[in-house]
Amino acid sequence: MAQNGAIKGKISTADGEPAAFVTIGLKDTKKGTLTNEDGVFTLKNVKPGSYTLVISYTGTQTINKEVSVTADHATDVAFSLQATSSQLNEVVVDGTRTRTINRKPVTIGKMPVPVMDLPQSVAIIGHEVLEDQQAQRMSDVVKNINGVYMASQRAGTQETFNARGYGFSSTNMFKNGVRVNSGAMPEMSSLERVEVLKGSAAILYGNVAPGAVLNMVTKQPKFTSGGEVNLRAGSYGLLKPAVDFYGPLSSKIAYRVNGTFETADSYRDQVHSKRYYVNPSLLFKPSDRTEILLQADYLKHDFTPDFGIGSIADTSIIKVPRNTFFGAPWQYAHTQQTTASANIKHKLNDNWSINGIVSYSKYDRDYYSLERIQAKGDSTWQRPLGRNATNEDYYAAQIDLTGKFRTGSLEHTVLAGVDADRYLTGSYAYGLPSINKTAGIYDIVNVYDLDKLPRRTDMPVDTLKTRTNAPINRFGAYIQDLVSISEKLKLLAGVRFSYLETASPMAYDFASGTSKANSVAKYDHAFSPRVGLVYKPIASTAIFASYSNSFTPNTGFDIDSQALKPSIIEQYEVGVKNDFFHGLLSANLTLYRIRNNNFSQTAPFAKDGSQNNNTSLKALIGETLSQGVEVDIAGHPLPGLDVIAGYSYNSMTIENTPDVKGATIAGQRLVGNPNHTANASVFYTFQETKVKGLKLGAGFYYIGQRFSGWNNTIGQTQTYDRMISIPGYSTLDFSAGYAFKRFAVLGKVSNITNTYSYYVHENYSVNPIPPTQFVGTVSYKF
Repeated sequence: MAQNGAIKGKISTADGEPAAFVTIGLKDTKKGTLTNEDGVFTLKNVKPGSYTLVISYTGTQTINKEVSVTADHATDVAFSLQATSSQLNEVVVDGTRTRTINRKPVTIGKMPVPVMDLPQSVAIIGHEVLEDQQAQRMSDVVKNINGVYMASQRAGTQETFNARGYGFSSTNMFKNGVRVNSGAMPEMSSLERVEVLKGSAAILYGNVAPGAVLNMVTKQPKFTSGGEVNLRAGSYGLLKPAVDFYGPLSSKIAYRVNGTFETADSYRDQVHSKRYYVNPSLLFKPSDRTEILLQADYLKHDFTPDFGIGSIADTSIIKVPRNTFFGAPWQYAHTQQTTASANIKHKLNDNWSINGIVSYSKYDRDYYSLERIQAKGDSTWQRPLGRNATNEDYYAAQIDLTGKFRTGSLEHTVLAGVDADRYLTGSYAYGLPSINKTAGIYDIVNVYDLDKLPRRTDMPVDTLKTRTNAPINRFGAYIQDLVSISEKLKLLAGVRFSYLETASPMAYDFASGTSKANSVAKYDHAFSPRVGLVYKPIASTAIFASYSNSFTPNTGFDIDSQALKPSIIEQYEVGVKNDFFHGLLSANLTLYRIRNNNFSQTAPFAKDGSQNNNTSLKALIGETLSQGVEVDIAGHPLPGLDVIAGYSYNSMTIENTPDVKGATIAGQRLVGNPNHTANASVFYTFQETKVKGLKLGAGFYYIGQRFSGWNNTIGQTQTYDRMISIPGYSTLDFSAGYAFKRFAVLGKVSNITNTYSYYVHENYSVNPIPPTQFVGTVSYKF
């Protein structure tokens, strides 16, 4: 019996570039699709006959083309839009976008399938949003992603994020699909988009913490000439010029270079920041089937460590003005990060392709500061010194094979790959001077009257004592298959094998010139399965459910100097994804449940009961159970109108702890996690009026009540509650701008209500959030 046929093809721009996310439809039928990022599309299960193919993209001339479909055959077509790739980009900037977030393929998912077909929640923040909101740091970006939030800002040296109750680390942060150290605050002006894959990503990346992974995609070279120069300025001395140039070097080679310089003071006294950034890239297309992308970037960030206003008597936050600085004028943190990668993509044929990445990154930090603001009940504080340096070399390689084939009536989209990486981290320890025979204490001050006691201002001399090199080697192999059982039903199944070697750290003593191993090597391995189901009752709705099991190795040692066992994590996720108004608006709902059988935290106290200052000393607090619901809304319901909104509820509790002294009390909420977060961003660009080009926008962000400090333990020596309640707060921003031809100006007033709250790390780094501030950007596009 004859089967139905198909129509497949490729849409390109007038200058030969792939035309992504173009709408393809068959006239007088309900069949339709979008081109992927390569401009390719397929319409399946088309009955034999003659049809009119309609190719449309907002702002371009619609193409109508007659095609014939025969049984058991795929009709090939190719068309070129009248617009160039740069003109399509201008359409996007104007805000008349029709690309639903559920229809976009995402590189973080590795498989060439749209989000709608994945049994997992995904968030995508494009460069248009980054530019409209004038994002300075990643914390500005994640405000648009519900369920992900900045948990703390320890000393202002790095932003620490949580997702669904679990903390990010360097294992969960990626740039162009490769891990990067989260100790450096990434540059936002270089990003094309930010992708967040919520829930389990262990099968794809291995050894990642539960909750989510985040991938930063930098701007890519183009075969059309263009660019932009802009200048951003704002409150407290912010000055940030930036450049971005791109174009062809030949018919097969394109380039792009962007970079920026930033200098700023702060609403906090004596706090300064200076950044340098450059991001060059080259794209080679030796053939229609092969492309090679070379990318690199360099960031240098010098700034003042700032532990904020701290706590008093370990029970409450010190009540002082927002600008109060308790540090010394000389303290510093110097951070440098360099990354380089080569990405090779080759299409073996129309159905199969191979993708390989090799990369290297280097991270350096040199840090010297007063830290850990913990005043006594009499308002005095012995200011401790903190001195360390880190040097990290990271090597990574991965290769993926993706393809499509059929077995009978089933269509398979397969991903198979291997990856390997190596960390070599050098940590430097220093000897510090003492006061009153207490090592590492700088002086004593009164936090409520800084003039009451004499304060030192000189920089103490430190002594380099040891360097400890800690190698970590990882390897993984994985395979997963997205099976299209029918147009409405899809099954995703796969498994990963992970192997991790934590080699023995080698400590070199500079005084004696000798080296010794600090411990024996540690080996972990596990299989991580995943299965998910997607049911699409109609083309614009997908209902999904998934289960995954993964493991996360725990670094460091317990108070008895024993290596920690890995954590085993089970995740369940169900949800529904909806596209409304022909894809102009998406609304997604997700429910999840994550159980970690061995949750690790920095131990609050050493074995002798003293306060622990060693971040390598960890404690397993028992099981944690994270449960919650997320609502995501995004789209462009009207020409010129862009909307992002969301709400999340998360319950993160400690379960099944051992009933022994020192164990965390079961049933408590884990510190650092709010129950509620919400966000909304609305921007409107006037289209066909006398004020065409005028842009107005508003942003709202809410983070609910959470606890800082430490969770209480059985038999603790403290007679007080160690969990400090931090009230929830909300902020409101307002933006306005105007674009005329190639010029644009945009301004923003943030935290209009001058809300006063805190970013809190445990109970000793309490940083007030920024007050009302202004920032403006003037730009010119080539």
